[in-house]
Amino acid sequence: MPDITVKLPDGSEKNLPEGSTVADLAESIGPRLAAAALAGRVDGHLTDTGHVLSGGETVEIVTDKSPDALSILRHSAGHVMAEAVAAIFPMTKFGIGPSIEDGFYYDFEVERPFTPEDLDAIETRMNEIIAEELPFARGELTRLEAHDQFDGQPYKQELVDELPEDETISIYNQGNFTDLCRGPHVPHTGRIGAFKLMKVAGAYWRGDSTRPMLQRIYGTAWFSQKDLDAYLERIEEAKKRDHRKLGRELDLFSFHEEAGAGLPVYHPKGARTLRLLQEWLRGELYRRGYVEAITPHIYKADVWKISGHYDFYRENMYFFEIDEGDGRINEYAVKPMNCPGHVMIYGNDVRSYRDLPIRMFEFGTVYRHEMSGVVHGLLRARGFTQDDAHIFCTADQVLDEVVKMLELVDFVFGDVFGFEYSAEVSTRPEKSIGDEADWEHATASLTEALKSRGLAYDVNEGDGAFYGPKIDIKLRDAIGRTWQCSTIQVDFNLPERFDLTYRTADNSAARPFMLHRTILGSMERFFGILLEHYAGALPVWLAPVQAVIVPIADRHLDHAATVRERLEADGVRVEIYDDQEPMRVKIAKAQQQKVPYMLVIGDKEAEADTISVRDRTQGDIGAMGIDDFVEMVSAQLP
Repeated sequence: MPDITVKLPDGSEKNLPEGSTVADLAESIGPRLAAAALAGRVDGHLTDTGHVLSGGETVEIVTDKSPDALSILRHSAGHVMAEAVAAIFPMTKFGIGPSIEDGFYYDFEVERPFTPEDLDAIETRMNEIIAEELPFARGELTRLEAHDQFDGQPYKQELVDELPEDETISIYNQGNFTDLCRGPHVPHTGRIGAFKLMKVAGAYWRGDSTRPMLQRIYGTAWFSQKDLDAYLERIEEAKKRDHRKLGRELDLFSFHEEAGAGLPVYHPKGARTLRLLQEWLRGELYRRGYVEAITPHIYKADVWKISGHYDFYRENMYFFEIDEGDGRINEYAVKPMNCPGHVMIYGNDVRSYRDLPIRMFEFGTVYRHEMSGVVHGLLRARGFTQDDAHIFCTADQVLDEVVKMLELVDFVFGDVFGFEYSAEVSTRPEKSIGDEADWEHATASLTEALKSRGLAYDVNEGDGAFYGPKIDIKLRDAIGRTWQCSTIQVDFNLPERFDLTYRTADNSAARPFMLHRTILGSMERFFGILLEHYAGALPVWLAPVQAVIVPIADRHLDHAATVRERLEADGVRVEIYDDQEPMRVKIAKAQQQKVPYMLVIGDKEAEADTISVRDRTQGDIGAMGIDDFVEMVSAQLP
C-alpha cells in the first residue's frame, strides 16, 4: 500500500499508509499522544480523529491542552444531553445545540416546561451515556436523505433547507441519537470529563419573537471534576459580585418596569461615581490634545440616511415623527451613535493638513434597541453613555495616533485600574468598502502600533467591520472573566458618505482617515464591570462617600460637624452617622456600604483635634490629624 506524507506543526514530515486517519497519525507519533488526541486540525480546519488524510496536509493533533479543546468537548456534551432528553422525552423536537463560552446549550420543544427534577434525570442519563463510551460517528447525506432522516423534526428540516446547495450535509451519531452537525466531536462520549446542567430558560426559535418559544437547557463541561468545581466556585463568587445586587445594596442605581427595560436610573451616589469617572477621563483627554464636542440626542432622518444607519441599522434605532408646526411632518431618530455629529463638525469648515490630527471626544448618551429579554443591568442596556472620540488625520498620522490610543489604554487599564488585558485585530471581511491599499495601510498601522507597545494580539481574519479594520481590547477581571471594552476602529465609510476632505500641502483635496475609538466603552457597562471587579469596594478616588464620621456620643456631634466641614473644604466626600445607634452598628453599616474609611470621634479625639481612622479592609489604623488624613486620601488619586 503506497504511503502518504503529512506535515506536522514543527515543520517535520510523517509518512503514513494510505487511508490513515488523524488518530493513526497520533498513534504513529506515540501512544501518549494517541491517548490524548481529541480531534485534529488539518490545514487550519478542525476535524474528528477519524478524518481520513489524503497527503500533503499540515496536521495538528488537538488535545485537552489545545485552545479549541473545551469548545469541542462542550459541543459533544450538548449532543449527549440531547440524547438523554430524547430517551426521557421521546416526543421532543430538537432545535440547535452549540458550545458557548464556559459551556453549551440545546433548544428543545417539549410538551411541558422542564423542572429541576427533569434536569436531575437528564444528568443521570447523561452519566450513563458517558459511561458507555459511545463513539461519535460522522456521516454525510444528500438533501433528500437529510429530510427523511429528520422526519418529524421541523426545526432540523428548516436548517437543512437553508444550507447552500453546494454544502456537504453532515450528521453525527452516538448511541441512539443522530443530529445534524458540522462537528467535530471528541472520539467517544467517555472523553467528557465532568459536566453540570445549570438552568433552563425560554428561547424563541432563531431568536425571532414571532416563532415558537423553545426550552433551552444550559450546561457546562470540563475535562476534570477539579476544573468544574473551580468554575462553580467562580459562578457563586460572581453571584455575590452581581452589579445589579450591589447597585441595590449600595443605593447606586435602580431599574423600573414602568420606565422600560435597559434604562438605568442613577441615584445620587451612582451619579457621583459616574461623574467622577467622566471628570477624571475628561482631564486626561484635554491633557492629551483632545477637544470636546456636545451633539444633539436626536437628528432628522436625513442624517441617518447619509450615514447609512437608516438602511443598515434601522432595526436597532428609535424613530418617531415630529410636527414642525408649519405643515411639515419630519421623521427623526434618537442617536444610536455619536459619529455623525463629529463628522458634521469636521465638515463645517475647510480643513488643512496643518489642522490634522483633530482629536474630538464626547461623553455622548446613545440609545439602541435591544429585546427586553437580552438586556442585563448596566452590562447591556438600551440607554448608555460612551466615551466616544473620533480622530481625523492623514494616512501618515494613523500609526502615531493608534500608538497614542494604546498608550491611553495602558494608562487607564494598567496603571490606574490594574487590569490585565489583551488585544484582537479584526481584518477585512469578504464584503467591504474602501480601497485595498487603504485597508492594507490601516491594518498594518494597527498591528505595527500593537507591536511597538509590546502588546501581544490575536488576529480575527475577515472579522472586521465592512468599513474598516479594528482593534478590540479585552479586560480580565478579579475572578478571571473577560470583558470587551476599548475599540479602535478605522472608518472608510463616513468620510466618503459625508464627503470629508482636507487641503494637502499642494492645495489639492484629499480624504482624511477617520478613527473611531472608545476607551472605557459604555460608561454604564464599565461601571458595572468595576462594581463586580471590586465587589462593590470601589477605589477611594471613585467611592461616592470616601469617609463616614462616627461620633461616639451626642456631645461629639458639634466637633464631628466641624471635622466634616474641614474635610469637605479639602475635597473629601464625607458623611456623618448621627443616628441614635451604638458605634458598632454604625461601623457595621459603613462596612456594608463599602465606605473606605470610618472616622471615630470621642472625647480624646475631640480634645486633641484628631480622628481615629478605621480602614474598610485593614481595620483600625490609628489616630491622625485632619490634614494627615486629607493627605492620605489625596495620595490615592490617579
